[in-house]
Formats: sequence, structure tokens, C-alpha cells
Amino acid sequence: MTARRPCPPAPGPLEEYAARFDDVFFSLAQRRGFREYLTGLLAPRERNKTITCLAGAEPMAGARMPGVQRLQFFLSELPWEAEQVNDRRLELLREQPETAPHDGGVIVIDDSGDRKDVTATAHVVRQWLGRYGKIDNGIVTVTTVWTDGRVYYPLHAQPYTPAHHFARGRSDPAFCTKPHLAAALAARG
Repeated sequence: MTARRPCPPAPGPLEEYAARFDDVFFSLAQRRGFREYLTGLLAPRERNKTITCLAGAEPMAGARMPGVQRLQFFLSELPWEAEQVNDRRLELLREQPETAPHDGGVIVIDDSGDRKDVTATAHVVRQWLGRYGKIDNGIVTVTTVWTDGRVYYPLHAQPYTPAHHFARGRSDPAFCTKPHLAAALAARG
């Protein structure tokens, strides 16, 4: 078996954390992309977490920079399993006494909506968006969070797919209501 090529390290103490995910990724490009994505998410930035911001570039002018393109490729083209990464993240949280679940904690379920201008995107339809307090064109994600009142962290997230996206609508076996999604996520949590 060929030895793995070393990956450029993430800054400071972030490398120790990122290295604990290395076995989830099979290529150097994946390991590097994960480190760059993690760094972008956690680094202080002056503006929203757009792809250019995550890569530390200017909004429009920086879109063609190699770091931005590499990050875009990691997020949209490289094959990697988000569930495996999330499972590892949760495993690491359970290992620490400060964040390990215990009997004094609860799982919180939420369905939050975000506006979307287009309708061709999967999961987008006119529906109730609680965050905005109205019916609008958007996507709704059902999430679970674990908390004990002092610590909280997300567990799982699943986009709600409206019935009209399925061939047989509400009677399609693949269709799930938001309460069914919530129950499944709570059971996983």
C-alpha cells in the first residue's frame, strides 16, 4: 500500500482536530479541502460565510482565485460522505466530558426555513418559513440539537422535500412529513 502524502496543516490547534478526520477522507485533495473549509468556517471574518469569504478572498474579484476554486471543488465535486464526517464530529463531542450527552440534557427539534428566489432547486417551494413568519418561496430544514442548558451542539439536519417533488405526491412512499423527519432525527440523536 502506498503511503499517504502529507497534507498542509490547518492553522494552530485546528490541525489536531482536523487530523482526527483524516481516515474519513481517502485523498489529499479531500483532506486539504476539509482543512480549508474548517478554517474558513471558524476563522473570524468581516462578512457572511460565502465561498469566497471561506477561502479568504474578495467577493467578486476573488471568485477565480485558486483557493476559492479548490474549496468549491471540495464542496461540490469531490466524493466524500457528509454523514461520516458528522458521525466523527459527534463521536469526538461524546468523548469529551464537557460535551458528552448525559441524563440532564435534551434533544431539541426545529424546522427552520430560508428564502430562495428560484424554484428549480431541490426542496424549494412556497411554504411556511417560521424564521420570517410568513409563507414564501424557500427551503425548510428539520434539525436536532443536543443541549443541557450550558452546552449545545447540532446533531443532524434533513431538508424537507415537499410532496410535489415526488411522482405520487403525498402518497409516494419516499415522502415524509416534517413531524416524521423530526421523529427519525430524534431517534438518531
